[in-house]
Order: sequence, then C-alpha cells, then structure tokens
Amino acid sequence: MISRLILVLSLLWPGVVLAESDLGAETRAAADALEAASVSLQEAESARDRIRALTATVKAFEDGLEAMREGLRSATIREAQISLQLEARNAEIAELLAALQTIGATPPPVLMLHPSGAIGAARSGMILSEVTPALNTRAAALRRDLDEVRTLRLLQQNSADTLQEGLKGAQNARTKLSQAVANRTDLPQRFTEDPVRTAILLASTETLDGFATGLVDINADQVSDPDTDISIQKGALQLPVQGRILHRSGQPDAAGIVRPGIIVATRPRALVTSPTAATIRYLGPLLDLGNVAILEPQSDMLFVFAGLDQVFGEVGQVIPEDAPVGLMGGDTAEIGTILSLSGDGTGTDRSETLYIEVRQGNRPVDPESWFQTKKDG
Repeated sequence: MISRLILVLSLLWPGVVLAESDLGAETRAAADALEAASVSLQEAESARDRIRALTATVKAFEDGLEAMREGLRSATIREAQISLQLEARNAEIAELLAALQTIGATPPPVLMLHPSGAIGAARSGMILSEVTPALNTRAAALRRDLDEVRTLRLLQQNSADTLQEGLKGAQNARTKLSQAVANRTDLPQRFTEDPVRTAILLASTETLDGFATGLVDINADQVSDPDTDISIQKGALQLPVQGRILHRSGQPDAAGIVRPGIIVATRPRALVTSPTAATIRYLGPLLDLGNVAILEPQSDMLFVFAGLDQVFGEVGQVIPEDAPVGLMGGDTAEIGTILSLSGDGTGTDRSETLYIEVRQGNRPVDPESWFQTKKDG
C-alpha cells in the first residue's frame, strides 16, 4: 500500500498544476520521506528505532496528504478558470468552428473563385492565406484548453481512491505509533512524578500561569537542572504540529481572550512532536485547555502544548527531539468533504487547535521568537 501511494504521489499532478506552484517538489519530498520511513521501519531493531520510523511515517503521510489536497485544490481552480473562459468565448468558438468547417468542406477551386475576376480571386487568396494560420492557431489553443479540462477532471475523479488510501495509511501508522509508545521502556527517567502534589496543584490553581509556576517547584528537591542549552536553536525550531497559525501572541481569539502564546489550526488527528530533546514535566487534562503536555528543554524553560486529545509518555521521562508527544482530536473528514474543501482554499477542514506557549524565567515569551513561522500568514 505504501509503495502504491509513493507512486501516486510522484506522478499524480499534471504539468499545468506543477508549473504554477512548488507542489511538485513538495509531493516528491513527501514521497521520498514516506519511502525512507518505510525502509527505516523494516530495518528497525529497537523500540526507539521503531518509534522514530513510525513518527516519520505519520509525518510523511501528513505531508503527502497535504500536498495532495493543495494539488487537487489547484487543479479544481484551474479547471474552473478554463471552463469560465470557454463559456465566455462560446460565440467566438462557434464562429471559429463554422469558419474551419467552411474551409474544410469547400473544394479549393471553388474556394478561390471571386465574382470580380482574377484580381479579386488573388486578393481573396491572399486574405485566406493570412486568416487560415490564425484560425488554426486558435483552434489548436482551444484543443489544448479542452484537453487540459479533461485531464483536470480525470484527476479529480481519480483522487478519491488515492486520498482514501492515504487516510487509511496515516490512521494505521498512528495506531501502530500509539501502541509502540505505550510499550516504550528504554527512555531515561529524570525523576518520578509525585501524583499527590500534582493533584493538589491542579486543584489549587485557576490559570495556566499559576500551574506552570507551581509545577517547577514540585520536584525541585529531586530534580537536577538539565545539562542542555538550546539557545543556538532560537528562531529555528520547527512547530510541533503541521498547521497554520490562527492567532499570534497577544491577539484575541474567537472568544476575545488574549493569550501570550500562539494558536495553530491543525487537521484532525494531527501528530504533535517535541521540537527538541526535553523532559516531560506534565501530561494530562488542565483547566479548560483539554489535554496538556508541558516539556522542559532546558533549565528555567518550558514548552506548553494545550488542546491535545491523546498524550504519549510519562512524567519524568527524557524524550529525544522529534519524539511523539500526542495526537490532536477530531474525526478525519470524509472523502467528499475533503474534495469539496480542496477547491475553496479556506482551510476550514483544520478544525482542531493547538495552543503553544513558551515560558522562560517563569514568564511567557512570544513563541515566534523560538519557532519558525510565516510572519505574513
């Protein structure tokens, strides 16, 4: 199944679509990543290797499906543009076809006759010799447009099976990843969670800021500062999830609430990973934020990811960079919905939101000072 999807991702989009965007490179990159992850998964010997390969597989599926959606959206837009152009040129096309049919059906000797005699015939022949190539050029352009419309419509008709297969593959990879993480026993344990003190902190705090402040003190007596420094990566970290920024730091959300972090719109069941090696300081429900993962990449610094449906790991574990942290919630959209949405470009199928907060020195800072984001997006 994976090999078939790789082939489809490599060959799916016609040149007319690829010429207008970077989708060709993105699609090939996703196919290459999926193939590499498949090989790594087959060669994995340890639990850590298997989890790394499964994480790469899920990400490759997500990237590939994203490229497919964008490609299909471009194809749909292009097909609509050509169809509108052809409809607007109906009268012109009818005249063109009539002229071509007249030229093709009239015998050359009759075509060249003119009532004014030889001079008129010569003049009409000169005019005809100039008009005919232009008519043929316009006819060729029309044939190209019609062929392109047929190709784009065929692409849209055939995309459903490919999308369905990709969605199933991604879901299977997520399930295997969840099982592999649940059985993981090879991670170093920096400290053991104190569930009583954590429960007391949960019950006594009403804000994320208060919880994060108290969390640092819970295990201070048994936790040494991590011997790491990620300052060299400032501004270069990848976002922990594939998505688009919905609200930036300091911008009010849909409810008018202003938060110091950013809100990223994601697709249902999107994978959330750790941007760096880090210690898990908290996993679980918190206030009204859904499931929350709080990671400590270095001393006096926390990454807060809120809004997950499922979280992976145990408090106190030290996880490597790009390790799976959890999955977003929601239900995967039906094929018909995906095909419909792919044509409007609104991103309304990104129905889940992940809140990302970065805290340094026990206070929040703009996450975009640490993560690579598109400032214009």
